[in-house]
Amino acid sequence: MVTIIDYGSGNLRSISNGFLKIGAKPKITKDVEEIVNAKYLVLPGVGAFASAMKNVEVFKNLILEHINNDKPFLRICLGLQLLFSNSDENPGVKGLDVFKGNIKKLPENRKVPHIGWNSLEIVKNSKILDDLDGKYFYFVHSFHGVPEMDIVSSTVNYGVDLTASVEENNIFATQFHPEKSGNFGLKILKNFISIKD
Repeated sequence: MVTIIDYGSGNLRSISNGFLKIGAKPKITKDVEEIVNAKYLVLPGVGAFASAMKNVEVFKNLILEHINNDKPFLRICLGLQLLFSNSDENPGVKGLDVFKGNIKKLPENRKVPHIGWNSLEIVKNSKILDDLDGKYFYFVHSFHGVPEMDIVSSTVNYGVDLTASVEENNIFATQFHPEKSGNFGLKILKNFISIKD
């Protein structure tokens, strides 16, 4: 069972449909017991950093417990950004601080938001990005993660190299949308639900 947290800031149907396409059984929920018992947990995200953090606050301890129990956790787009310490989008608002670092606005000399298909450069071994180096994925974002830790698993070139995904232990997060990225994106979802405890 794939459990998708309904915290009011995610493109829930899109990611749920992605998992349905690969034969998984996704469940969209805000039920505490279902989240506690989740084997595979997913946190998508669209919108602003501050409002998303406000919405996710009620689930913060459940999320940290899932991470501390080393169970697979996938975060997408804004979901990735919430893992960081803070964001220039809303200065003063604290992120989950799972990963030390900041969320910064895209370079001023580039079109914002970054919308479209770009290829990944895999920069370290990854449990979910196997054989996807150079493949194209769909991005929609105005901010990007700048971690202080060695967690970047892939980058995307948008005039400069930006963080496209991060990975540490059983925490996986993509700035791009795997559920909107065709067969290569579905492969990521398949790889995620193939991870064993």
